[in-house]
Amino acid sequence: MKNLKRYLELAYELPLRSSDETILFSAFDVEQNRLFFASSANLVYSLRFPSTRRGEPWSESLLPSGGELIAVGDGDSITAVDYLMEKEALVLGTSNGYLLLHTVDGNMTEVVGRVEGGVKCISPSPDGALLAIASGFGQLLVMTHDWEVLYENTLQIPELDKNDLYDMDSTSDQFESSISWRGDGKYFGTLSGGNDVSHSQKIIIWERDSGSLHATSESKAFVPNSLDWMPSGAKVAVACDRKAEKKCPSIVFFEKNGLERSSFSIDESMETKVESLKWNCNSDLVAAVVTCSGYDAIKIWSFSNNHWYLKQEIRYSKEDCVKFLWDPTKPLHLVTWTVGGKVMSYSFVWMTAVTDTSTALVIDNSSILVTPLDLSLIPPPMSLFNLRFRCAVHDVAFFSKNSKNQLAACLCDGSLCVVELPATDSWEQLEGKEFSIESLDFDVYLGTLSHLTWLDSHVLLGVSPHNLQVNGLSRQDLMEQVHGYFMYEIELTCSENAVPGLVTSSGWHAKILRSLPLEAPVIGVVPNPAKKHSAVIQYDGGSVFEYSSNVDAPRYFHKLDLNTGFSSSCPWLKVVTVDDHGIPGTLVIGLDDNGRLYAGGKILSNNCSSFSLYSNACGSIQEAVTHLILTTRQDLLFIISTNDLLLGKVDLQIEKCTPGHIHSKREANREYINIWERGAKVVGVLHGDEAAVILQTNRGSLECIYPRKLVLVSIINALLQGRFKDAMLMVRRHRIDFNIMVDYCGWQAFLQSATEFVSQIDNLGHITEFVCSIKNENVMESLYKNIITLPCPLDTSPMHLNEANDLGSLGKVSSVLLAIRKALQDHVQESPVRELCILTTLARSEPPALEEALKRIKEIRELELAKSDDCMRKSYPSAEEALKHLLWLSDTGAVYEAALGLYDLNLAAMVALNSQKDPKEFLPFLRELEKLSPVIMQYTIDLRLRRYESALKHIASAGEAYEEDCRNLIKTNPHLFPLALQLFNDPGKRNQVLEDWGDHLHGEKCFEDAATTYLCCSSLQKALKAYRDGGYWRGLLTVAGLLEFGNDDVLQLANELCEELQALGKPAEAAKIALDYCGDIASSVGYYVIACEWEEALRISYMHKREDLISEVKNAAIECANARVSEYEEGLEKVGKYVARYLAVRQRRLALAAKLKLEERSINDIDDDTVSEASSSFSGMSAYTMGTVKGSGTSISSRTTSKARDMRRQKHRGGKIRAGSPGEETALVEHLKGMSLTETSLRELKSLVLILIMLKKEETARQLQRVGDSLQLWQRAAVNLAEDTVSSDFVDEKAHTLENYVRKLKGESPDRPALSRVLIPA
Repeated sequence: MKNLKRYLELAYELPLRSSDETILFSAFDVEQNRLFFASSANLVYSLRFPSTRRGEPWSESLLPSGGELIAVGDGDSITAVDYLMEKEALVLGTSNGYLLLHTVDGNMTEVVGRVEGGVKCISPSPDGALLAIASGFGQLLVMTHDWEVLYENTLQIPELDKNDLYDMDSTSDQFESSISWRGDGKYFGTLSGGNDVSHSQKIIIWERDSGSLHATSESKAFVPNSLDWMPSGAKVAVACDRKAEKKCPSIVFFEKNGLERSSFSIDESMETKVESLKWNCNSDLVAAVVTCSGYDAIKIWSFSNNHWYLKQEIRYSKEDCVKFLWDPTKPLHLVTWTVGGKVMSYSFVWMTAVTDTSTALVIDNSSILVTPLDLSLIPPPMSLFNLRFRCAVHDVAFFSKNSKNQLAACLCDGSLCVVELPATDSWEQLEGKEFSIESLDFDVYLGTLSHLTWLDSHVLLGVSPHNLQVNGLSRQDLMEQVHGYFMYEIELTCSENAVPGLVTSSGWHAKILRSLPLEAPVIGVVPNPAKKHSAVIQYDGGSVFEYSSNVDAPRYFHKLDLNTGFSSSCPWLKVVTVDDHGIPGTLVIGLDDNGRLYAGGKILSNNCSSFSLYSNACGSIQEAVTHLILTTRQDLLFIISTNDLLLGKVDLQIEKCTPGHIHSKREANREYINIWERGAKVVGVLHGDEAAVILQTNRGSLECIYPRKLVLVSIINALLQGRFKDAMLMVRRHRIDFNIMVDYCGWQAFLQSATEFVSQIDNLGHITEFVCSIKNENVMESLYKNIITLPCPLDTSPMHLNEANDLGSLGKVSSVLLAIRKALQDHVQESPVRELCILTTLARSEPPALEEALKRIKEIRELELAKSDDCMRKSYPSAEEALKHLLWLSDTGAVYEAALGLYDLNLAAMVALNSQKDPKEFLPFLRELEKLSPVIMQYTIDLRLRRYESALKHIASAGEAYEEDCRNLIKTNPHLFPLALQLFNDPGKRNQVLEDWGDHLHGEKCFEDAATTYLCCSSLQKALKAYRDGGYWRGLLTVAGLLEFGNDDVLQLANELCEELQALGKPAEAAKIALDYCGDIASSVGYYVIACEWEEALRISYMHKREDLISEVKNAAIECANARVSEYEEGLEKVGKYVARYLAVRQRRLALAAKLKLEERSINDIDDDTVSEASSSFSGMSAYTMGTVKGSGTSISSRTTSKARDMRRQKHRGGKIRAGSPGEETALVEHLKGMSLTETSLRELKSLVLILIMLKKEETARQLQRVGDSLQLWQRAAVNLAEDTVSSDFVDEKAHTLENYVRKLKGESPDRPALSRVLIPA
């Protein structure tokens, strides 16, 4: 699916010294990219070509040098030339048999040997170590580069028929033979016999090392000098004359064993001759000089899909005696020369034959194979239909706009043809047909135009190395002009009206509107879609200009801005329109020979092999391009949004996916697609809803893939345009999650379009499939999150928003299905399929609306039993069919329970029978229910279905006989107590319910709620017990008052409460009871001291003037202060130890991390999984962990599990720190944070300092205050140090010290009040 385009043509003229001097031979110097020519006057000319590797453009300085005379004897002449890279010199053979070594740079010639019979052919081996020479006597000599002969053989073989042998003495001047080496140099081949094609010859395969005969072919009329071995070594090509068979010559391919493999005819007349034959260095093109009746031609064939295509034909006059050679290093560079010294350099490029409208136009000789790929994916040489021209096609251009399709073709003889094609939707009628195309009328000889480009339907651009705007000159005169580059704007008119549905080519006339000289050779011309009558032109070297056909413009060419050009020549050039945030823009994309892909003046990739462009617009490519598709030399396919391209997010994305940057096979490769066959390239795309990329493999077959990203883009685009039916077809065809049709703009937005969705789909089967796939998940944020993210503009009216909010209160699944169900009911005609679809929406709701579905089935059943008219029956399925459909969608047990919940035993039996339940399981139960009264039946069913609220309502209405069952139901299900209070109005029953509720709460240890409930039903004794069990002494003593307890009882109760509260850890409350109810001042003060309520204890002691109690309070305060001082001093010591330990652990961990990082850099070639595991294992290391870089997934998992287990154990053990454990560092930091003083501790400490001051113990208070302040300050400093070092990869032994952080905290707030400085000066 490719065409060979001639994109650059350079002409040179050798300065021959006389008119009768002719060019005979050539040789190529690969190192300096120059070509040598030997003439009949024994002169050698050199010509250097521009280097594409260095980005050197064509310039006039690259002119051929003057000839250097080779000193040969009188009557002697040069008969063979080749270049030896090892000697950096030319080796020449003469007719007298001399071998000459000519150093070009030094202009020195020396004789290195002589061959009897003259030298006819020189061929160095591919490695340059050997030199094969054929003599005029039919001898084959193989020598080293030191001119030592290894062996000598005769080119005649004994097996040849005697009638075919030549008299070598009499015909030595006629003997010709070509020598061709295999690419690896192990074998070389020759032809036996002379240059008379009337005699049969054989191909002889020789072994390099021994010179022995390896194989011979069968005898055929081979053409001399046409033998050439494919560089890859697979085949030997040779031309075969078939005049005896009255057929045209053919190209025949042989294997190294001499067996014929295949052949093809050159498709010319019988009198045609093949002069020479050569492969290019990639072995994918074979070229031959073919002599026809009126001209000579160089024909170039390529092989694909088991077919040989004639891709190019370059014609010359017979007087030129044209010859050619391929560039040894550039497979698409061909050099031709004539005997008169005219040298032409042709640079070819493989261009995709697929146009922007996905139409394939494959050139094959005089035919163009036309296939619209959006209709059928037909690989060439097959096609939908064929356009036949009078000679080989040179270049082709296609125009398609508004159903108008035109094709322009330039032929190898200079003719121009225009074909008008019908609209593409009628091309299926042209299948299998061939159309003969006529050439148009032109006033001047057109020549072979390159870079054909349509400006509009009647204006064509073309580039030629000749000035065509010359009338009255013959073709020969034009060919002899000085070569220059001109652009021609050609106006096309048609005198005949096109016939709809037919292919027409007659009646076209051409006129040159404008002829403009060009500054340099042009390598690309493409239309500019952003402007009418405009094109973008690229010169050799990469500079880009815009051509405008506006006659009012003062300049036809103007250079585009610097962000558009390229730093090197880009044969593959595209100019497209893009949508730059709502503003139309132009993007110039180019690809050079070295794989650099440019876009907008930036290099996107350095290893690109092909690219194409995709537009999600439905129907026409004239819309803005949305995606760039490219393949890399690593066989990766990227799909890049033009939005990302404009934002510059692409180059890093592509480079990180090269083999050197792909770190793990487990990486999500959503950014690219692995191409399954090496070397496959993208040749085209199918735009719009097709969303396909067409790849062609090296063997020629076509593969059509549907990248998930493009498919999602096309689906989203269709949904945004409201084309739900097209979106549904794409979702089903490509097996995309149906939820994308709901989630593309949020399911709330879909609710507004549910009616339109149902109307457009118009296929209840598809709607049912859609309904069954809806789930409570936003696939745009989960499944397709990393593939596509598209903003969704919402423009909805308030009325629609309110409606969506009403539906959306149920959740995604239920809301969507409810909207679909309403649309089905309101806008779809009643039918059995519609009813089944409605049942599906009910069954798939969350939770399933099975009761409503069963009600609909029940209505259908009632209609059947009522024997309604046939019209009603046709609108609904049978009840059995509907029920089976519901059972298929839902859990049979849930449907059976829902049927029971309707209290319809007949319906329940029907469900059970259709769900294949065993009658023994349900019939006895249904029969028992049938015997019960309706209320008790409903109660029994509710109990079975665990619908306890409904069961309570039913049993409560059953009467006094079931009162005990009612109480048991309530007790068994405590959540029914509130409902029971609503159902019962009788005070006795209400009190009984309340008492039962209190008992339940008391059993659940909700003592305060139980007591409150008991009080509601006046059960004071139970309330008293509930308060006492819960320790609520205020409520307890209040209820005791309600029960009118005596003083002794209250006193006894108070004493018991004091003991109980002290045991519960509430001494302050016990102190209050002892003082208020017992009058025990000593016990009250004692309880306050235990509670550390120092101020209250001292207040009561002074209030009652108890010196003994004051002394006890004083002694207890001093003792407590001394204990706190010891505790805080111990805390200060622990802070210092923990910080020192933490810094040591942290430094060792950082040192270990640096060491592992250094080792990781030195083992980049280790398996990616190993590196990943080393990283994981390091995360669980402590400073004392012995680890290696390599590990296994199992060990990592076990380490992670054990780490989590150790953390849990540490937590349960009260924060114990295990030295050397993986979590030691974290545990130390957490322990330091936990050493801060709590609000309760601070409050108690402040109270203690205050009471010491009151008791004249200022020194003790000052000491306590100082130690408390220090502990608080050092703890905060330690935490700050830990937080700073945890987030850093470096520990400074001088800066990261506890003393520095303490000073820093003091310096930040020197006036900050200390712990109790307001009470006593420090």
